[in-house]
Amino acid sequence: MGNRFTSLKCKEVVNVCDGCRLGFVCDVEVDCRCGQILSIIVPGRGRCFGLLGRNEDFVIPWRCIRQIGDDIILIEGDLDKFRLPRSRKDLF
Repeated sequence: MGNRFTSLKCKEVVNVCDGCRLGFVCDVEVDCRCGQILSIIVPGRGRCFGLLGRNEDFVIPWRCIRQIGDDIILIEGDLDKFRLPRSRKDLF
């Protein structure tokens, strides 16, 4: 699994519905009972160059992946359904 996850992290995720480039895979969600990948996770874009944290992460179910290429993963779906809000941290 190590090599497979590493190869996923090196790929950019693009939504074929609108051509939106989401970023690169940062993590995966795995069902430990059967060893299947349930979803890939792409971090949201940084606010103010990352100084103010990040927007929501994208949690993309495996069933929404249409194709995995050498350097890109094509997904299909409504981005609003994939958004997972990050918890807010107080500055002080």
